[in-house]
Amino acid sequence: MIYNDFNGDKLSRLGFGCMRFKTDPETGEIDQQKVNAMFDLAISQGVNYFDTAYPYLGGKSEIAMAEALKKYPRESYYLVDKFPGHSLPGPVDNIALFNVSLNKCRTDYFDFYLLHNITEWSVKIYESEEYHIIPDMVRMKEEGKIRHLGFSFHGGPELLEEFLNRHEGVFEFVQIQCNYLDWTLQNAKKKYDIITDRGLGVWIMEPCRGGKLAQLSDENMARLKAFDLQRSAASYAFRFLQGLEQVKMILSGMNEVAQVEDNLNTFASYEPLSPEERQTLLEIAEGMKKGVPCTGCRYCCAGCPMELDIPFLLECYNDYRYAESLTASQRLDGLTEDKKPTSCIACGQCSHACPQGIDVPAALAELSEMYANGPKWAEVSKGRAESIRKDLNME
Repeated sequence: MIYNDFNGDKLSRLGFGCMRFKTDPETGEIDQQKVNAMFDLAISQGVNYFDTAYPYLGGKSEIAMAEALKKYPRESYYLVDKFPGHSLPGPVDNIALFNVSLNKCRTDYFDFYLLHNITEWSVKIYESEEYHIIPDMVRMKEEGKIRHLGFSFHGGPELLEEFLNRHEGVFEFVQIQCNYLDWTLQNAKKKYDIITDRGLGVWIMEPCRGGKLAQLSDENMARLKAFDLQRSAASYAFRFLQGLEQVKMILSGMNEVAQVEDNLNTFASYEPLSPEERQTLLEIAEGMKKGVPCTGCRYCCAGCPMELDIPFLLECYNDYRYAESLTASQRLDGLTEDKKPTSCIACGQCSHACPQGIDVPAALAELSEMYANGPKWAEVSKGRAESIRKDLNME
């Protein structure tokens, strides 16, 4: 196992993400024996970082993780959880909710703790004086119940920079979605640069894009097999991230022993991609995209009569075009009604100004339809809010 030092802690570069445990389709119960077997194997080969969150698997992930870790000394691993500010039913007793997670994880402290899922929509909750979340989490750190405080982020680079500027010195690390597809599709490269420029640790989630980069087409796999017949598609995704110097943690949501074995093999030694392998992956990524080639030059914005942030909207459009996206939906939820894609009047000024020749009105019309018919965060968060009410005896 390869390791990184982070502020005095020796972290396995591979972290175990606990969001994708296998569950019974009828009861929703987690296969605890499988979790135990995966953890035992991972720990035997040096994995020491275990990441969960309050909402994962209907609140059962924290419990399953704690059960699998109970036989190991607490000081032998790093325990990670997240505060569900994006799922709250309204202002709540944040400390009481934090303690619910402590109890479910059978611990007195978290080694790493994150504000969960900051986007253009949820940032208003996290920064709200009424909700008082950030001051309460800083207090938990001061009391020793949080050793390292960070946040997971699903918004755009502009919001990331603004948020870090407003809270300079509060956070030690930032967790972003990053892989060789999102390096450009979600502008992960720019987010990586923003974080590293501030000297903060970079944590990676979705290294295989929810498994999509672990199961490539036969054509794309043939291109990778030309380098090595034995390596899996997933191993190339992880090795792409190994080549990013400031990445301290790469999380994998493993749910099969075979996945653990393959990932352990990849992280047994430091072996970043060759220039040829890296170029091939980036070419594969370009072939997987289905959106428009917006470069973010912003020429389209200067004469827009509705003053829309067209590059932002096209970022969301490209994300939707690749796959239905709850993250893109949340980002659009953060806009006022007059700045959403439905406000486009199809005047065409933007298309005339676009160096790439993008039919912007057509893209925004399609985005409006995908946004209206796609997954809704309000529906997803309803059940989570009910769980919080129950855990805090707010019924």
